[in-house]
Amino acid sequence: MSKICQVTGRKPSFGNTISHSHRVSSRRWNPNIQTQRFWLPSEKRWIKLNVSTKGIKTINKNGIETVVADMRRRGEKI
Repeated sequence: MSKICQVTGRKPSFGNTISHSHRVSSRRWNPNIQTQRFWLPSEKRWIKLNVSTKGIKTINKNGIETVVADMRRRGEKI
């Protein structure tokens, strides 16, 4: 499963871990991606989305219908 939110587009960010002795090694910060099922009333079906916690808050605020319409406008297949 890719670590990309389907709603917000959040991806992993990269940087360095620096130890006490100042040795540097690369690391990545993953977003909190969760697979969530949402009921789409207009189509009378469930859809599964990989969303971050910020994406879940966006869906709760704007509604699943408007979020799905925005995703389809961007060309994402649902």
